[in-house]
Amino acid sequence: MERWSTLTSSLGSLNIGSNAGKIAKGFSSSVQATRERLGQVAVEDITELPQEYRDLEARVDALRTAHNNLLKVTSVYATAYDYPTQIQESLSDMTTSLTTNLASLTATTFKGTNLPVPNVPSQVPSQPKTFPHAIARASASAAHALGPNDRLGKALNEYTNAYTRIGEARLVQDDTILENFVAPWQATLTNSIQIAMKARQSVKTSRLELDAAKQTLKSAAPARQEQARLDVENAEDELVAKTEQAISLMKAVLENPEPLKNLNELAKAQLIFHSQATEALSAVQGELEELSVAAEGDYRKSRDM
Repeated sequence: MERWSTLTSSLGSLNIGSNAGKIAKGFSSSVQATRERLGQVAVEDITELPQEYRDLEARVDALRTAHNNLLKVTSVYATAYDYPTQIQESLSDMTTSLTTNLASLTATTFKGTNLPVPNVPSQVPSQPKTFPHAIARASASAAHALGPNDRLGKALNEYTNAYTRIGEARLVQDDTILENFVAPWQATLTNSIQIAMKARQSVKTSRLELDAAKQTLKSAAPARQEQARLDVENAEDELVAKTEQAISLMKAVLENPEPLKNLNELAKAQLIFHSQATEALSAVQGELEELSVAAEGDYRKSRDM
């Protein structure tokens, strides 16, 4: 204990320039932090920060947690989150694209030579990797297999059209959510919240420097008492200034209306999608019910004959 105080006091007394002074302060605060973690500093010797500051800290931590938790989930809107087989199909699309590009490069290289120029297959556009689009493609394939005159085939065509509209609405929803919710929430997290967190770290550092200066004052030799007292006063002024700045930044983060506005945009995009999906399914279900009733009636007539 006395060795640390003597060492930090000696470092502070060395007149070797401002950089050395900063190093000495940094070393002293590191020593102070270590001693606090080890329980070597009495509670009354740790400077207590204002209650307002501590309350704001808790609220900013909660806001930061809220942003992290929702972003972990909503970031899936950038992926094919509801289409399990998309990985296999993506690999197939990639292989096809590489084959096409290689054939195109070979054709360009061999052009003007006596070597046979390979045929370049046409580039097949990639299909959207969403569950509604997958249902639409499967339904369309089944309808094609049954033929246009088949009653079930006609029903599947109607079902295909409904789910194609739902798939397109899903893509619009995902893009809207990424633009109006995920991106701005990520910006808030990495900008204003992060700035407030850095200000809090500065407060912590200043508090450690102040308490280290107080410890140095307690063990300072008579010739060093006045300078040590000035160091404590300067550290107190710096802590007050940084605390006020951090309070201002944390209040700005907490009062920012943008996160709530962004959350509203998330709910609105989801509502629009589900409304459009409901409308499409309601329409096709009515048509399917008519076809079902007609098919059942025809079946019963045929059984009565």
